[in-house]
Amino acid sequence: MQTPSSAASSPPATVKKPWYRQLYFWVLIAIVLGILVGWLWPDTGEAMEPIGTTFITAMKMLICPIVFLTIVGGIASVADLKKVGVTGIKALTYFQVGTIIAMITGLVAINIFRLGDGVNADAASLETTDSAETLIKSGEEKQWWEFITHLVPDSVLGPFVEGDILQVIFLAVIFGVAINAVGQVAAPIRDAVERLTAVIFKVLGFIMKLAPLGAFGAMAFAIGKYGVSTLTSLGSLILLFYVTSAFFVIVVLGSVMAYLRLNIFRMLGFFKEELLLILGTSTAEPALPGLMRKMEYAGVKKTTVGLVVPTGYSFNLDGAAIYLSLAALYIAQATNTDLSIPQQLGLLGVMLLTSKGAAGVAGGGFIALTATLSTLGTIPAAGIMLIFGIDKFMSECRALVNFIGNAVATLFVAKWNHELDVDRARRVFAGEVLPPPAGETENDFDMEILEQEPRDRHRHDPHRDNTAPALFAEADAVRIDHERLDDAHTARH
Repeated sequence: MQTPSSAASSPPATVKKPWYRQLYFWVLIAIVLGILVGWLWPDTGEAMEPIGTTFITAMKMLICPIVFLTIVGGIASVADLKKVGVTGIKALTYFQVGTIIAMITGLVAINIFRLGDGVNADAASLETTDSAETLIKSGEEKQWWEFITHLVPDSVLGPFVEGDILQVIFLAVIFGVAINAVGQVAAPIRDAVERLTAVIFKVLGFIMKLAPLGAFGAMAFAIGKYGVSTLTSLGSLILLFYVTSAFFVIVVLGSVMAYLRLNIFRMLGFFKEELLLILGTSTAEPALPGLMRKMEYAGVKKTTVGLVVPTGYSFNLDGAAIYLSLAALYIAQATNTDLSIPQQLGLLGVMLLTSKGAAGVAGGGFIALTATLSTLGTIPAAGIMLIFGIDKFMSECRALVNFIGNAVATLFVAKWNHELDVDRARRVFAGEVLPPPAGETENDFDMEILEQEPRDRHRHDPHRDNTAPALFAEADAVRIDHERLDDAHTARH
């Protein structure tokens, strides 16, 4: 029989929400409706832009506070600061290796299929639009070393106002180390950080309920503005990019998951809500909080999640790496610019630097491509107009691969750091509903993000149904014993 104390200490039961109440179902419906509205009524679709942008803005409003609080809380609570530094070095090492493999994958694909041959574009005669010209100038002015000097913000509040994740990470690491070094004096600050984190994630849960509306607005605008004809004009390049990205995810990242004894497809199913949200909004930023919370739930230590995931969003951009190499070589082929293998490897080296320089910048992929071509000087930078029209539809795939790459990177670094519960991750990815990890409570997680909800204990909890009669029986037994003692005492006197 379960004792009252054990019943009180057992974790609150949770159940998986029915499929028709889960976020991914409604986001999927919204995406389909957005495509139909943008296709059948383009003007109406374009008018939906404020809906999508408002939702994305609301999500971005919380990204910097979440990143800051998570990193600060993780570093402040760790016992050995050296371990934080080692984790950072391991993460950056993995990021660089993954980026190089992604870029080589793109180079190999475009060298095999050579879609740019026969285009014979004259770069001098290509006209640029105002929006494209702004991005081109940003790319031409971008220097490869700026991502290093850009790390240090002008003020403490500036990165939060501008939404610069790299600078927020820099501040968070410094504050976390300082709180840790101060020791017990900073205990109230650590407690405040934990409580504020819980509040921010609860606000996030409220905003996430509007995700279907945001996905509908963003998708309707994209289809209405750019049209299906844009997709068909350079459909072969878009198809090659998607197929190459799928190959990278399934084969390369799938191999990393196999090494971890985990299944890539089950992991993708676990993150289906976040993947559909990215597909609808064309950006991976709204999915960052969900990735962090779900990784913790899947058995990755909070300190590893807090350091690897936000850093990966700036340094581990596998989708952008594939896009850069594939697009740069396509432009070279289309403008009849011959590049030898050594020149292509030099191009890869430049891209490793310029891709970091555009991290966290609006239109970052396009700016990084322009910066690459301008730095190299061999391929005409104006050639980017050949792919400017389809960049919107390629950005969705970039964001999806970036997200998946960061999920795998977090698992790999956690395993490398001996901070991954592989058995729990396998069970969670398989769809099993588990209580929070050891040392955590449901208050540390927003069950809305995990698509779970507390079970109604008054109607459905078997522990309540079985325990209550037992408690009454125990009370009756105690009462009877007391009555017998009273009778015996009376008889003696």
